[in-house]
Amino acid sequence: MTEPLIRLRGVSVRFGRQQVLSNVHLDVFAGETMALIGESGCGKSVTLKLIVGLLKPTDGEVFFEGKPVHRLSERELTAMRLRVGFLFQGAALFDSLTVFDNVAFGLRAKGGMAEPDVRVKVRQRLQEVGLPEGAEAKMPAELSGGMRKRVGLARAMALDPDVMLYDEPTTGLDPIMTDVINELILLTRRRTNVTSVVVTHEMRTVQKVADRVVMLYPLSRLSGGEPQVVYDGPAAGLTEAADPRVRQFVLGEARDRLTELGGVYHD
Repeated sequence: MTEPLIRLRGVSVRFGRQQVLSNVHLDVFAGETMALIGESGCGKSVTLKLIVGLLKPTDGEVFFEGKPVHRLSERELTAMRLRVGFLFQGAALFDSLTVFDNVAFGLRAKGGMAEPDVRVKVRQRLQEVGLPEGAEAKMPAELSGGMRKRVGLARAMALDPDVMLYDEPTTGLDPIMTDVINELILLTRRRTNVTSVVVTHEMRTVQKVADRVVMLYPLSRLSGGEPQVVYDGPAAGLTEAADPRVRQFVLGEARDRLTELGGVYHD
């Protein structure tokens, strides 16, 4: 069997007294698009940050191409991160830079590319995400939420990454713009056969882009010893999953949660 590109082995993360992940085992294989779903606070965004070494596990190991990420030297870690595109929540653009300079930022930081070539690459990436040439000079504050997401995606794609990490790429967008972002995720995969991990609550995104879905469950709602990964399989199997917690999440059913919160549910 092919070795996974990314591997989490027995990973736990604790912030003070708050435990977010506990003994998580997870593999991501080259070329696949994996959607990571689950309720707020179950550790999805934390998992993305572990993959690129922005966070260190309290216990366990995170591996990238078989190498433990938190044991890499600073030089090795930088080289690895240059192979990973990260679309943050809210796009996380630099407010003081134009659209053009935001997208060019990574290319210039990496070095080795003449400025005329940087201009060509930036314009290619902006064109690919459907932004006109006139958008280059705009500041982030002048952009709509959907445009900021697309600029963030163009910036992440500019380095031609081997891995793309998407943190809630469609949150706050209307249905049409959500589908635009979904199509761009598919376009990015078709263009480069990139490995992708998509953190999302949006089931339309899951159904459209994911080869595989992993669902995490909040530790505070698990019984002792239960694994935090409650589903790992195809998107088509979510609504028929054996675990009722998976079906309830996917279908947006609140009955059990109302009971847990002390609410009253009437048929």
